[in-house]
Amino acid sequence: MIENMDPILTVFTPAYNRAHTLGRTYESLKKQDCKEFVWLIIDDGSADDTAELVRLWQQEENDFEIRYIYKENGGMHTAHNIAYENIDTELNVCIDSDDCMAEGAVRKIVDFWKENGSELYAGIIGLDDTLDGVLIGKKFPSQKSITLSGYYAGGGSGDKKLVYRTSVMKKYPPYPVFRGEKYISLGYKYLLCDQDYELLVLNEVLCDVEYQLDGSSFNMYKQYVDNPKGFAFMRKVDMLYDKTLQRKFITCVHYVSSSIFSKNKNFVKESPQKILTILAIPFGILLSLHIKVNTNKYMKISKTK
Repeated sequence: MIENMDPILTVFTPAYNRAHTLGRTYESLKKQDCKEFVWLIIDDGSADDTAELVRLWQQEENDFEIRYIYKENGGMHTAHNIAYENIDTELNVCIDSDDCMAEGAVRKIVDFWKENGSELYAGIIGLDDTLDGVLIGKKFPSQKSITLSGYYAGGGSGDKKLVYRTSVMKKYPPYPVFRGEKYISLGYKYLLCDQDYELLVLNEVLCDVEYQLDGSSFNMYKQYVDNPKGFAFMRKVDMLYDKTLQRKFITCVHYVSSSIFSKNKNFVKESPQKILTILAIPFGILLSLHIKVNTNKYMKISKTK
């Protein structure tokens, strides 16, 4: 039975063939001592038992609502697009289908936001740890608010858990979709948001994560080859906001490499940093060769498993 009719938070979970791990995400939500949330599952074209599992969970007597949306497979970013179109709570947070909401995380988010939140901020930034309780990366500096890009530029490290105001995320364009490609960095919307807002700092663990061997963290070289238009798009966005000349040049090198893989002959003309892009061409060629070599290694390892 659903007791809370006006939840403040949507926990959304993109899922693609993760019926074998989604259950632990569900169990972690059942254990939350605050039920002011909705669980929204975006099924990104799964061919396993995900839909059947979710239907069974919806029939159980939970004290939070479970929503389910099926879509054709298009990649994580398209699942985020669908999520943002359908979320109607003040806040939202993504908990992946192989991760767990940390113990007491919903209450931490809700109480912290009710005490500190306002329209001045995009939301909350919190910590991740592993399923074994090891903190991922560094904690935040002792300050009230920060941008995600500012945190990393200042020496921060490791994945962080982002809780955004839904109205803020809906202000920015959806992730673009390129035919035949299924990856765009989720950092696109986060970077746009960084230009207008800061996130309230919550030095508390909100998510327990596990990196799957079939996840993007373990096959990024192959992602570069399979999704060059998406990577080139993100490099052009980065060029507009990179703070240093060195960082802009590195971005241009990656942009050249992605343009080689996408066979885009107009990449210099389309670049926001044309001179730097021309200077980066030799290095971009070398990077593309490096990516090809490592992609072949990844594919050989995958075939032996």
